[in-house]
Amino acid sequence: MLAAGICELAGATGIVVHLREDRRHIQDRDVQLLRRTVKTKLNLEMGANEEIINIALAVKPDLVTLVPEKRAELTTEGGLDVAGQMQHLTAVIARMKDAAIPVSLFINPDPAQIEASRKVGATFAEIHTGCYSDAASDEEEEREFALIAAAVDAAHSAGLRINAGHGLNYRNTARVAALTKIEELSIGHAVMARAIYVGLDQAVREMLALCR
Repeated sequence: MLAAGICELAGATGIVVHLREDRRHIQDRDVQLLRRTVKTKLNLEMGANEEIINIALAVKPDLVTLVPEKRAELTTEGGLDVAGQMQHLTAVIARMKDAAIPVSLFINPDPAQIEASRKVGATFAEIHTGCYSDAASDEEEEREFALIAAAVDAAHSAGLRINAGHGLNYRNTARVAALTKIEELSIGHAVMARAIYVGLDQAVREMLALCR
């Protein structure tokens, strides 16, 4: 709660937390307390399983972002396969909409997943920037950035609002932030790592300066 407050005071426009099925990141009570204390926007990342869905419906975050979950992964490794589970996701999104909770789908920069996101009724597509962030060469980074830029345009044309995130840092964020159709970037690990050296307030302010 203290860290979230520092981030908001430094200018962050939202707080993103991931309540995993195995609770490795945060606990149920953390989400409840953040709902009471966050003054900007609370974005709850979650898998589309029944237990976590019920928690989201009770807590009512400002945004739900559906992501894939695998117990063996250290963190989310890729985008959600929306095209492969359209019936289930359509039902989940309908339940969230009935509770006035907009839904974002965390997807790879893939036209098929963008079209599927539109069909299931998502409000946002969050474009997965992990491959861009992990690029091992300038050429690979350029290819991955081109995919992101094309996905942003396609999602906008499909009527989706657009967020982006995963793996972004102080070196690679600015050009993604310059894609003006993107409304929000989710950046966590890089900011917390930078905070070890300069403090959390300064780390957030430096990232915001890059985004602007």
